[in-house]
Amino acid sequence: MESVVRRFGTPLYIYSARHIDQRLKLFHRAFGPIAHLVCYAVKANSTLAILDLLARRGAGFDVVSGGELERVLSVDRAAATRIVFSGVGKTAPEMDLALRSGILLFNVESEGELELLAERAAKLRTRARIALRVNPDVFAETHPYISTGMREHKFGIDIRRARAVYRKAGKYLEPSGVSVHIGSQIRSADPFGAAARRVARLIVELRKDGHAIRLMDVGGGLGVEYHPDRAFDAEEKVCQYAAALIPIVESLGSLRLLLEPGRFLVAQAGALLSRVLYVKKNGEKTFVIVDSAMNDLLRPALYQAYHEIVPVAPAQSSRKAVADVVGPVCETGDFFARDRTLPVLKPGDLVAILDTGAYGMSLASNYNSRPRPAEVLVEGKRVRLIRRRETIDEMLALERV
Repeated sequence: MESVVRRFGTPLYIYSARHIDQRLKLFHRAFGPIAHLVCYAVKANSTLAILDLLARRGAGFDVVSGGELERVLSVDRAAATRIVFSGVGKTAPEMDLALRSGILLFNVESEGELELLAERAAKLRTRARIALRVNPDVFAETHPYISTGMREHKFGIDIRRARAVYRKAGKYLEPSGVSVHIGSQIRSADPFGAAARRVARLIVELRKDGHAIRLMDVGGGLGVEYHPDRAFDAEEKVCQYAAALIPIVESLGSLRLLLEPGRFLVAQAGALLSRVLYVKKNGEKTFVIVDSAMNDLLRPALYQAYHEIVPVAPAQSSRKAVADVVGPVCETGDFFARDRTLPVLKPGDLVAILDTGAYGMSLASNYNSRPRPAEVLVEGKRVRLIRRRETIDEMLALERV
């Protein structure tokens, strides 16, 4: 790692292509008995090299903005037919781009969106394949910021109103599926099964109404384990997930299942490498100040998320100490760990903040006018730069005095 850091500096995101490939294969093996498409949730990590890696392996993509759509198209125009467009606030220009690109499916989240999409499709004289994202009112035990399946959330349409809304689809809209997404970082397969059963009942009703429903989009949300002392078997989790969903899909006859994993594919493939700048004491508190900050990795500040932090070099001593690991940003919330027992660290040490492949770089910002980190991808023995570090000149280039 030191040789990589000498080449590219810190802070630095580093990803394993092999890990991502293995996680994708887990889904294909587990869901092999049924027709399915794994649509990677681009918001988890939208770096072009990762999108290209997945596109070359036949993955589809779940996008939530025109920008994410452009990113996927920039690496593979042919992937348009494997793209699902989700999100509660699609604009007319975003719809036009998706319609012209010929995407697989629009996940429609409101009646107002349905009306606008019909207008844009009519203007372009094309048809839009749609699925309503229904809200099944299924509780998923996760952080409240990433729970999305209850009536009080902004997402989706009440499942009880869905049949009436589908009837409003006019000449330029083609009802092709039903979509659901109940949240993220869900560790049990049970909520997914409960949501899918409710969607299955709706599909039966919609087919009776004359709609040719051939797609079921069950969203993403399958969780990973960030704590090293808790057991986590990725293959077992995917198999449990598949066991909860496959019988439901098979009961509906001709149907293709769309899956939208994001975090599960990339989170544990990535680490953020940081250099210790200072170690200081304030009374009884010890602070390890590193050169990464909340603008590089927001999850601890945003969700109080846990990430394991380990020294890259083997410890010279067995001594440990309790410390807060913090960054240089002028916010008390700029921390990666609080009261964490760690090997004793000193200035100059290199540490890795683990499991940061998802919602790390994709949430990064230029807060405090800090350039965002560089990113590298490890492919076998090859380590290559996939995003160089920003410069101050680039950060200022869009501004005018």
